[in-house]
Amino acid sequence: MAASRPPDGIDHDRRRFVEAVATTIVAAGTASLFPTNLTAAEDDAIRPFRINVPEDRLLDLRRRIAATRWPDKETVSDRSQGAQLEKLQELARYWGTDYDWRKSEAKLNELPQFITTIDNVDIHFIHVRSRHPNALPIIITHGWPGSVIEQLKIIDPLTNPTAHGGRAEDAFDVVIPSLPGYGFSGRPAGTGWDPDRIARAWAELMKRLGYTRYVAQGGDWGAPVSSAMARQAAAGLLGIHINLPATVPPEVAAALGGGPVPAGLSEQERAVLEALMTNAKKGNSAYFTMMTARPQTVGYGAADSPAGLAAWILLHPGFAQWTYGNNPEQSPTKDDVLDNITLYWLTNTPTSAARLYWENGARGSVIVAAAQKTGEISLPVAITVFPDDVYRAPETWARRAYRNLIYFHEVDKGGHFAAWEQPELFSAELRAAFRPLRSAQ
Repeated sequence: MAASRPPDGIDHDRRRFVEAVATTIVAAGTASLFPTNLTAAEDDAIRPFRINVPEDRLLDLRRRIAATRWPDKETVSDRSQGAQLEKLQELARYWGTDYDWRKSEAKLNELPQFITTIDNVDIHFIHVRSRHPNALPIIITHGWPGSVIEQLKIIDPLTNPTAHGGRAEDAFDVVIPSLPGYGFSGRPAGTGWDPDRIARAWAELMKRLGYTRYVAQGGDWGAPVSSAMARQAAAGLLGIHINLPATVPPEVAAALGGGPVPAGLSEQERAVLEALMTNAKKGNSAYFTMMTARPQTVGYGAADSPAGLAAWILLHPGFAQWTYGNNPEQSPTKDDVLDNITLYWLTNTPTSAARLYWENGARGSVIVAAAQKTGEISLPVAITVFPDDVYRAPETWARRAYRNLIYFHEVDKGGHFAAWEQPELFSAELRAAFRPLRSAQ
């Protein structure tokens, strides 16, 4: 069932934000980006999009950060009780004083951004075409607690490979959408926006852009979305690359649920199983469980308190190795992460974004092969395993899960937010993974 929405397609809170943005833009001489009376025929239109957050929104953010009521300090020396007070306070002080959202805004506005309405929801996306002929179109999907910001550093390496150690024939046209409920995309007013439905929306988006042959990539939620596109055999889709593959076999999934450890595991497979068990014992699965079970409850604090939002986002296991920007050479930097968190805050989307966990809840874990129906995927699949990710898939399990696995590579650095952390390596992996499919264009 299609999600219902107000007549103008934008919920009331989002409408107020959008109107403020549009008013600022109109004053600068640019047409309004959000028509208030869309007709059915106009719903297929692709409209230019530009960001200009009203200054009072930024002042309000700083005021709220300054007014934070902090809890007492944790009683341990690590993050086992959650985000550590001193580290979070130091980040918040910078966020509320020296951090400049306008730099991120300018960076985004340098890129071609658009909005189109698909299945009654406005979808925001970045679309950068390569200057090289015969570039391979690719749609790249982020996850939680990410956004299009985590993929910004791979745009130039993918569209302009000759400047980054690649060849002209390795070029991509890049499409990076914001998931429904995330960033500048619309917030669904009804249920049903699970990875399968998003996959169908992405296929429609690529069709509207005129692409008849393309590939898809995803990590985190982008992995089940891209996998669903492959399972649905979306028109024109040549293959997918994922960096959080659903490869856990049934007997291992049973062991993770409290069953016996299966016999015959290799040394590597047993090590992966033990790592997953240890991860659960440390409480990391509680993050997933709470988002899946009660996203609305999580959302109240995240929507009301910038510090609460930052603490919840930084508790994600993908940030376990992040040093809060203490190393300015490490990506993502302090500003990178605050750009991402600020985007969630300014668009008031932590709750709507979290609902994707709830929508997927009935299917189960995103890393379990049976839950993600990998056996139904016949299109080519490529996988890169990054060593610091929350799950390191063994090649043996990957070949069991995906019958048409054309590429599998374990690299020596990078984690859950691989495109953000190692953009050059990540881009090189996509070039290598999709090279065999280019002749099918």
